[in-house]
Formats: sequence, C-alpha cells, structure tokens
Amino acid sequence: MKTLPWLFLLLALLLFSGCQQPQSAPPPPLPEMIPPGASDEEAIMALLQAEGRGVVEKDIDLLAALWLDDAVIIDAKHTPNDPNDDTRWEGLDAVLDRYVTLVFPGNPTFALPADVQISIVGDRAEARATTQIGDERSPQGDRWTFKRVQGGWRIASLTYNLEPAPPSALQSPP
Repeated sequence: MKTLPWLFLLLALLLFSGCQQPQSAPPPPLPEMIPPGASDEEAIMALLQAEGRGVVEKDIDLLAALWLDDAVIIDAKHTPNDPNDDTRWEGLDAVLDRYVTLVFPGNPTFALPADVQISIVGDRAEARATTQIGDERSPQGDRWTFKRVQGGWRIASLTYNLEPAPPSALQSPP
C-alpha cells in the first residue's frame, strides 16, 4: 500500500506534463539583430527591418523585443496638423494588441520602410520614412522615434498616416 501514493504522484506528473503549452522560442536579444560594430544609423535601420520582419512573420515576440514598455503608436489619419482625430495606442500591451487586431489580419507579405531619413541627438533619434506595407505606399507617411536604453536602441513611437489626404478625399459628395 505504500507504493499507492507514489503511483498517484507519478500518474499526476505524467498527466500534467502533457498539458503544458509548447513554449515559443524567445526573441533574439537585440544585440544579435544589430550587426556587430553597427553605427547608430545602422542599428536603427536594423530595428526597422526587424519590425517589418515581425509584421510579415506575425512574430509578436520579436515585435515585443523592439518596443519600449511605454511605447506609443499614433494614427494621424492623414491630418498631421490636427491631433484631435488621432487614434492612439499607449503602452506595450496596446501596441502589441494593435499588431494582432489591425496589422496581422491584413496578411502583409512585405513591410519595410523606404526613403528613411534618420536624425540622432544624444540618446534620442527620429526617422521619417515612406510607408510600404503590402500594396500600401505612402510617401513620408511614417515618423518613428527611438531611445537608447542600456546601450541599445528601442522603438519609442510610431506616428503613421502623416501624409495629407488628397483634397478630393476630404470633400463630401454633393
């Protein structure tokens, strides 16, 4: 009878070990995404390229590794001078939720900014870029900001849809 408790314990361990969710591979540490000896501009471009790869591959863990915890994404809705109509996602959880609910369902096969212009001042940087996601192309429609933390760069914010809408899109039909 002394083996009965051990048998139940062994059976319970076998049952519960089969119920665990498979763990996804952790995202590569940021330094591995950035080439050794990369300049600040090269490091920021590597972040943008990794973000595009995360979008196409729907890799939420990779995307989470790129953004700061207090990151912000803003949809300027083609009215860059009027913040009253903006939609905002504030904090890492909201940023990641945006990817899952708005970006991933579009199944983009390509996502990489073009015409990137980077300016760096100390531990802060800004990049202006042309949006290129799938068939969408919006010249100079994105503004990214970055912050250097613990020796590496992370994405602090993205504001998109900065290009003004064509006048015909703003007019209501007669």
